[in-house]
Amino acid sequence: MVIPRLGGVNNKAGTSALGGLHRQRRWDRCGPILLPGEESFQLFTEGDNLYAAMLAAIRRARRGIALESYIFADDEVGRSFADALAERARAGLDVRVHLDAAGSLFWASRELDLFLKKSGVILRWFHRWHWSQPMRYNQRNHRKLLVVDQCEAFLGGFNIHRENSRRHYGEHRWRDTHLAMTGNLARQAHAAFESLWRGCHWRATPESDSPSAVLLPNKSAYCAHRLRCVFAAMFGSAQRNIELTTPYFVPDEWTLRALGQAAERGVSVRLLVPWKSDIAPIDLIARRIYGRLQCRGVRVFGYRTRLLHAKTVSVDDDWVSVGTANFDYRSLFLNHELNLCARNRQLAAALKVQFEADLVNAEELGANWPSRQIASRLLTPLAWVARRWL
Repeated sequence: MVIPRLGGVNNKAGTSALGGLHRQRRWDRCGPILLPGEESFQLFTEGDNLYAAMLAAIRRARRGIALESYIFADDEVGRSFADALAERARAGLDVRVHLDAAGSLFWASRELDLFLKKSGVILRWFHRWHWSQPMRYNQRNHRKLLVVDQCEAFLGGFNIHRENSRRHYGEHRWRDTHLAMTGNLARQAHAAFESLWRGCHWRATPESDSPSAVLLPNKSAYCAHRLRCVFAAMFGSAQRNIELTTPYFVPDEWTLRALGQAAERGVSVRLLVPWKSDIAPIDLIARRIYGRLQCRGVRVFGYRTRLLHAKTVSVDDDWVSVGTANFDYRSLFLNHELNLCARNRQLAAALKVQFEADLVNAEELGANWPSRQIASRLLTPLAWVARRWL
């Protein structure tokens, strides 16, 4: 789905979070550059379409490729990416790949590692286990980012593995969301990659007039939990509706309070989560959290058809966020994440269409949600205590 170029949107809600709009355009070696206020996006919800677009971008690269992924599997999808990256590296391009050592632990292989390195790809594993620094293993690089020639960028929830491919995995493929971006946002994506590659917090140069679309890490030189603050501001400024999709919903009290207060002042708040999580303790904690929100007017829906892995937010059909961050302690406070936060009605409209389509395959959580077994009731307090590390 292609989201056409969009000019400035006049909406005062939430202007403190991202600010005013630019309406400039210029040219450079990447072609026409759409500065903030004239962004264009391409939305992907099918892995086969996304992977085809990413591979095509890699193959036409002429200067450099930067890729981050939490999971990079040695399977049909992963090998197609490895071949494309290796070919560009052998052609003399600067090809750098930053993979999470824990996320890819049971997915990648030594053969894949050696193949990439022998082909000239500069491969780095984020935070491998080492006895001298055991605590750093708990902090992961959860980002999924591809930047080609600093002109094209792809960001979202899709990892590189067959579980997202209908062709290879079938009808039960994971349900996810990703974006393609160009111009200034691609350069922001490259800066974000460089910062983590060099092991430092991103020090983005402040704009003279805040843009309508920015890429935000959850950690920066100015704020240790930046995304949490932006989400709270978006929820606090909501006037009509909030639509949130996330596979793991174990947020902090501040975020819960912002959502509950929005519902109490008449905002339609709808939360889409998996009917059954792939991480068992999440289900135990979720029952406690969902009940608190439902009492305040938040509607919670469980997606039943496939494994839900998308991470999107839409507020008032105007403000949106798409990226790698889940609504849990690990994403908001611990791991490295990256999200697009933007004011764009057409992108918001596309996300709303997808949200409504997902609701067709979901059921509102309530009386029909399976009752808890005795063992679950006993384990719930333990899961709640451990929620910050899940």
